Amino acid sequence: MPDVPAPAPAPVIRGDDPASFPHGVLAERHPALIRKVQDATPYGPEQRRALDELLQNTLHGTVEPPADDDWWDTWNVRRYAGRSWFSLPFLAAESCFYRQLLRAVGYFGPGPWQGVDPFRPFKLAELETPEAAAELTALGPLSEEPLPDQLKALLHGSLWGNRADLGFRIQTAEENTTAADAQLVADDSELLLSSLTDAGSRPDGGTLCLVADNAGRELIPDLLLIDHLLTHGHFDRAVLHLKPYPYFVSDATTADTLDAVRHLVSARTDAGNRLYSALSEGRLTLRAHPFSCAPLPYADMPPDLHDDFAAADLTLLKGDLNYRRLVGDHLWPPTTPFTEVTSYFPGPVAALRTLKSDVITGLTPETETDLVAAEGQSWRTSGTRALIQART
Repeated sequence: MPDVPAPAPAPVIRGDDPASFPHGVLAERHPALIRKVQDATPYGPEQRRALDELLQNTLHGTVEPPADDDWWDTWNVRRYAGRSWFSLPFLAAESCFYRQLLRAVGYFGPGPWQGVDPFRPFKLAELETPEAAAELTALGPLSEEPLPDQLKALLHGSLWGNRADLGFRIQTAEENTTAADAQLVADDSELLLSSLTDAGSRPDGGTLCLVADNAGRELIPDLLLIDHLLTHGHFDRAVLHLKPYPYFVSDATTADTLDAVRHLVSARTDAGNRLYSALSEGRLTLRAHPFSCAPLPYADMPPDLHDDFAAADLTLLKGDLNYRRLVGDHLWPPTTPFTEVTSYFPGPVAALRTLKSDVITGLTPETETDLVAAEGQSWRTSGTRALIQART
């Protein structure tokens, strides 16, 4: 496609306004998460003391990068040393917080807690809920529907599965939204469905990249979508991009993916067995690039990751965090075209996202006006709205 000029810069989202959504995350959600982590795992006095210190530091102190952690240098975030957490770009503040949390519990070792995911109890619990069981039960009737209807249902299941995001539910009560509330603010589903099923234009069979967001109940519909696309010949290969280690509270790692596949197998689903075989045969491969845990937008991706996405026939990014990194975590005017802010991306790209943060692009003026009139600005962060956007 022809080069599209980049949109004019917009303000970076920060948490220094006490009335803002980012401020609430830093001041309320992060302390609540620290307490949940302390309650979920019997960490020893050293880890508990470090978590208590992190809680106080994030609320009242400044960013203190450890001298022996190269992550801060690799992604150029040591420059934030000595600054209030609330003054940082929101994406950087969240990323630094999670890095410090992992360090506090000894994740990076050496020691007995090395490699122990502090969020795993929450992720596993998600797989054992009645809601998760009901979703698997629904696969039976769905398999009897026409294939286009199956694909559309799985696509929307993957989209709305993002509402299972554990971090989001730490701050808000379990949603009791109705179908009328759960509306798409932008809908390129027909364009995306066409791209997903256009196997005839891919002489080599085609490669789908899916950049995962959350583990637990959200990862299951992502895997089911991949299974459908592989099983019915829409792509010969799929690449699932994961986090190389725990990042935001429910972000999916390789271990979480194996837990999800085993869960599907133990539930005696055909999809579980097919996914197990696809992994074994190399038709479904896993990637865990270090940039997946970087506090930077995808516009700054390194060359090897750029090449991975360039080689794909379609890259599908899941969830709110990936959307923020895809378009840049800025206060764009909501009508800023999605195609403009993603023009740098090295191939066809689409986003499935439920709205849980301020950033938004690609709305029509009428949609923005109606949303603001009905809900003020709460539609941006409530998780009751969603979008499907594509640039093919």
